[in-house]
Amino acid sequence: MTRIRLELIHEGRYAAEVAVARGEEGAWAPYLSPDDVRKLEAVRSALRRGDLAEAAKYGRIFKLKPIST
Repeated sequence: MTRIRLELIHEGRYAAEVAVARGEEGAWAPYLSPDDVRKLEAVRSALRRGDLAEAAKYGRIFKLKPIST
């Protein structure tokens, strides 16, 4: 069985919410497909470069702001 999960990628001031399929069968469960791993790495790389348009192709992008107390 495969389930769609949201993975959060955090780089610097930004975070991305990316949908990936998680396999739930077999001895190696849970696992990500090679395509999903490449997608997550592409998002992480785009966030590091500050290329938000590229990262947004794969999911929702968030700008993180500290909360002062």
